[in-house]
Amino acid sequence: MTDPSSQAAKPAADAPAGEGTAGRKAAPARPSLANPNTAPVLTKLAPPFSVRTAQFFWIISFFVGGFAVVYFFIIRKEQLPLIVEAVRAVDPARNEQTYTTAADIVYWSVFSVIVGVLLVQITLLVSFMARRPHMRWWQLLTWVVQVVTLAIALDLAFTGERAEPLRLILAAQSGLVLLALLSSVMPKALAWSARKHDVVRHQKAGVAVGE
Repeated sequence: MTDPSSQAAKPAADAPAGEGTAGRKAAPARPSLANPNTAPVLTKLAPPFSVRTAQFFWIISFFVGGFAVVYFFIIRKEQLPLIVEAVRAVDPARNEQTYTTAADIVYWSVFSVIVGVLLVQITLLVSFMARRPHMRWWQLLTWVVQVVTLAIALDLAFTGERAEPLRLILAAQSGLVLLALLSSVMPKALAWSARKHDVVRHQKAGVAVGE
């Protein structure tokens, strides 16, 4: 004869094991090891398209300006007699040595301005890419000097057939500089310069979010 107490305990023993854990709460999620509120980190992000376009036009203008300098130096001997004639037309009462000296002064003055403006523009571009303040105004000033020099030298130093390509080259350089200046005043380029530094606020899934 079986014990009633053992029969009552048997169904409880045969109950599925999962029923005992069904009422338990799920384990809490493991906390993230990454802190979303990390301190800002300085970084270097790629500049916007308008800034890269301005940089491209500046660099092309440097090559064009460098070619103009070399070409102007090559045609020096052909240009000096023409400059003498231009100076003689202003004051025909001087002796020949005065005209020769004046022609040398005119030639080397124009040559120095072209070279000096080119070197200054290279320096200003480096400062512009470093986001130094007020660089656009200085770059605009160099463009004004280029245009004024070209206008004044057309009838003095850039006369004759050999100087005709030089006039076109310098005009192309001035046009490229103007395009660079226009690209640098686009809204995104202005915001890029005003931001001064690129700051990464946090990183998520290996991707940096910058400002």
